[in-house]
Amino acid sequence: MKKIGILHGQERSFPAAVTERINQKAEKGIVAEAFLFDKVIQAEANGFDVILDRISQDVPFYRGMLKNAAIAGTAVVNNPFWWSADEKFFNNALAEKIGVPVPRTALLPSNQLPDSTTSDSFTNQAYPMDWDGIFNYVGWPAYFKPFDGGGWKNVYKLTGPDDFFRAYNETGQLVMMLQEEIIFDEYFRCYCIGGKDVRIMQYDPRNPHHARYVEGGSPVSKKLLDLVKKYTLALNQALGYDFNTVEFAVRNGVPIAIDFCNPAPDADIRSVGQENFEWVVETAADFLIRRAKAHKPGQMNLTWGTFVQDAATGKAPKLMTGASAEAKPAAKAAEPKADKPKAAKKPAKKPVEV
Repeated sequence: MKKIGILHGQERSFPAAVTERINQKAEKGIVAEAFLFDKVIQAEANGFDVILDRISQDVPFYRGMLKNAAIAGTAVVNNPFWWSADEKFFNNALAEKIGVPVPRTALLPSNQLPDSTTSDSFTNQAYPMDWDGIFNYVGWPAYFKPFDGGGWKNVYKLTGPDDFFRAYNETGQLVMMLQEEIIFDEYFRCYCIGGKDVRIMQYDPRNPHHARYVEGGSPVSKKLLDLVKKYTLALNQALGYDFNTVEFAVRNGVPIAIDFCNPAPDADIRSVGQENFEWVVETAADFLIRRAKAHKPGQMNLTWGTFVQDAATGKAPKLMTGASAEAKPAAKAAEPKADKPKAAKKPAKKPVEV
């Protein structure tokens, strides 16, 4: 008997539904249930052939447990080794290399020194930073957010240098990135499961959480939808995610990837809606069954993206066939020179969701 386990936290609707759907399909020799364990012994198998991870991003203990499960042969979805190494700024760089348009983005050092460091730890970093160069490259308005964060936490919309430095002074030891705002005509959130099945959903991040998935939206051309699907597949296959969402803001007909590091994406029926929920449950159930059937005892059963596979042989990331990244806008006029960040006199704008 091959066992599929669902590892989750407070989430209820999706884990229960996908477990029930797998068992309803009654595939011979395959059963699904909540993943339950009472000890973690190094290199010891846990009795599950496949585990769908929906919570380890918030529980470091679970991440360690899943890596142990993987090395013992469990197919963990998503790959816990890659998820631990991945972050949004790197994803943007990889997207550029494979020809998927992304916003102009700059990585910034933390406002406060990390624990166990002093100013002498940063002799390789110029001070002050080239704020003019950074601001001129990104432009205003801009979004300011953690380089490896999620869930719209610690995200600010900024209108200029004064806004920036007020927000920067609030971020403590967080490593942040400053990103160009994309004024969009259309916006999509796309589920990608198994590196091949894509669900394109019209979405509006400006709406309250429960109203972001747009039902019966404006008509969209097949050409645009085909391009969105192509970019979604390219990103997930390069990154090696089996279960992920990608968000695109469409500007002047060009889909620009905004957020594509969501390996435990929202699948709650109350937010995604009945039709999207049904697609995710059905597609995830079929995929997990395939993974269980393909599971080979005594071997590593993880998905590795083409970036890692190519890197192992010394190859550079491969540009998509026919890829044509959006031409970058002309640089904006430089803002007045900004030197060392000063303490804010009033609080920065409240975090916004983007």
